[in-house]
Amino acid sequence: MVTIREAREALKLYFGYEQFRPMQEKIISDLLQKKDVVVLMPTGGGKSVCYQVPAVVQPGICVVISPLIALMKDQVEALLANGIPAAYINSSQNADQQYQIENQCLEGKLKLLYVSPEKLLSSGFLSFLSRVKVSLFAVDEAHCISSWGHDFRPEYTQLKALKQQFPDIPVVALTATADRLTQKDIQEQLYLQDPEVFVASFDRPNINLMVKPGRDRFNKITEFISNRPKQPGIIYCLSRKGTESMAKKLKQNGFNATFYHAGLSAPLRAKAQEAFLKDDVQIVCATVAFGMGIDKSNVRWVIHYNLPKNIEGYYQEIGRAGRDGAKADALLFYSFADVMNMRNMLQENETDKKQTELQLVKLERMQQFAEAAACRRRILLQYFGETMQKDCGNCDICRNPPTTFDGTQLVQKALSAIARTQERANMGLLVDVLRGARNSQVIQSGFDKIKTYGAGRDVNTLDWHRYLHQMLNSGLVEMAYDQGYTLKLTEQSREVLFDGKQVKLVKFEEVKQAEEAAAAKPRPKRELIKDALFERLRALRKRLADEMGVPPYVVFTDNTLQEMAAERPTNRISMLAISGVGAQKYDRFGDTFITAIIDFINEEQAKGTKMKGATHLATFELLQQGKTIEQISKERSLNPVTIYSHLATLYEQGYHVNVSKYVTKPEYQAIAIAIAKHGTEAKLKDLYEALGEQYEYYKIRLAVSIYKKQNSWA
Repeated sequence: MVTIREAREALKLYFGYEQFRPMQEKIISDLLQKKDVVVLMPTGGGKSVCYQVPAVVQPGICVVISPLIALMKDQVEALLANGIPAAYINSSQNADQQYQIENQCLEGKLKLLYVSPEKLLSSGFLSFLSRVKVSLFAVDEAHCISSWGHDFRPEYTQLKALKQQFPDIPVVALTATADRLTQKDIQEQLYLQDPEVFVASFDRPNINLMVKPGRDRFNKITEFISNRPKQPGIIYCLSRKGTESMAKKLKQNGFNATFYHAGLSAPLRAKAQEAFLKDDVQIVCATVAFGMGIDKSNVRWVIHYNLPKNIEGYYQEIGRAGRDGAKADALLFYSFADVMNMRNMLQENETDKKQTELQLVKLERMQQFAEAAACRRRILLQYFGETMQKDCGNCDICRNPPTTFDGTQLVQKALSAIARTQERANMGLLVDVLRGARNSQVIQSGFDKIKTYGAGRDVNTLDWHRYLHQMLNSGLVEMAYDQGYTLKLTEQSREVLFDGKQVKLVKFEEVKQAEEAAAAKPRPKRELIKDALFERLRALRKRLADEMGVPPYVVFTDNTLQEMAAERPTNRISMLAISGVGAQKYDRFGDTFITAIIDFINEEQAKGTKMKGATHLATFELLQQGKTIEQISKERSLNPVTIYSHLATLYEQGYHVNVSKYVTKPEYQAIAIAIAKHGTEAKLKDLYEALGEQYEYYKIRLAVSIYKKQNSWA
């Protein structure tokens, strides 16, 4: 039987990671023991590794059922770049291409095969699989099997055929979004046999959650994008027309944008998706039809122009940002008009009242998230049954905690107005009454005659809406959706009106000022240098990816490039220590990226930039040109002792430096005795004195570097 140790070795060799993420190792261990498994992991949490590693280390082939052609293509390209033989079969290929891949399967040349559920269930394909040595079935996007989920696909319900025809082959079902009801449905529909269920944390701490009022959305969007130059992002719009309009306006304002929706022809959809994947287009404006098949790891932000229908959809869509673990942003625009429009759309569905009621409840939870005045991540995770013990620190509420004030008087005015309008006013009409508006609806209803008419003239319209939303969230009022969205009093209302109960409200303007102050804070120079190197490496990645005809993240993820920019690896040892750089990737790209990093360091030093730990690389470059210590010292205006210190550092880091030219074997052996007694961290002066002042400082420094590497002599 294959061991977990072999799985760990494969993880480093093919994927470049030193250790598994939480739960991955246990999931893989269970699959290696032929157990069925259900995996709930957030987007970017490492679901694919859970079946790709077992596929690599076991004899046979792993068959992956995936819903979209684009997703298969991306996954296969990434696997091939990592040196793992993989392929897909779908409708984009002709019969000859599919026949060739089937032959590769029969000959045992592939480790993973991606197919759609339609292809899997097509005539003769299951029979074909019975002739192939299958090690594992992986059902991706498994929530599609459940009518309780948000992306239900009828063809998924037929996947029970896997267990019916291949009862001894383990099945792993994977999804990023499934509540308890959907989880249960997945197990039952797939006929899984006593499966182990793994529910990872739904937390994506790298995603910054933000909600802004729906006013002036376009200008807020252009400001947001301008502050993130060259960063790929997605703008989700409710309608097809909205995606086209948004893309057109962005292009008119100088942004590189395109649009995507289900109404486009297949070639046009493929063209837009390909341009985005390859970083030829920065922004894609799309309906929710876009994204489920996107495996693009370097999406840095997601904007929702309209309120999503439910938290599952919102969570899945924001999960398309920051899949590589690097920082990402999720911005949601919210207005109560969005909620009313969505409710009206849902209520038009009279064919399935049970589903309509379910979707209305889900919409209400989405509304509560958008209107929250407390940590957004806690609310989001609570929806999925996960409790956070403290606030996240990476949402707009946590970063800029809203200031509260005694809003009792304001709330009493609003409640009194609701009572005096006999609970017949919706939110917009109530605000008009409070502000003393003289429009036809107010006058015809006789609301200009009530005592509280005009009692809130000193509060602007937007703030009144915000305060009323807070009152809704806290249960001070209720909304009768079936009575024209009119506002109704509650038991809590009466406590405020008649018992003098105090109410705290959030003051929104101070939050805005705090956000602006935070944005204006200058960044340290070291961060600017890191960003400059990241951009250099990103441009190199794009060039290499274009030459290969693959998306840039297939070469390296943004997170890997960020780590390179921070650590500046300049040799094989240090480059392989970067997360995401495995042996296969290093052999293909390592030297090219090391050269780019060294060039960048030398350019910065030529400008006079002091870069900690980098000056020895300039010495190494001159050594490679055949220059002597004296020549390097003169050219760099540095003391020869400093140059020798550079040699010692280079030797410790694994560079090919012939130290035997500068310290002989007998000298090293004598100095090593003192090092053994005093330690490698001893001051050079102490070693110098312990050796009777017989050896020069630079020889002692070189001897220490040899001793550290535990070489008797090299």
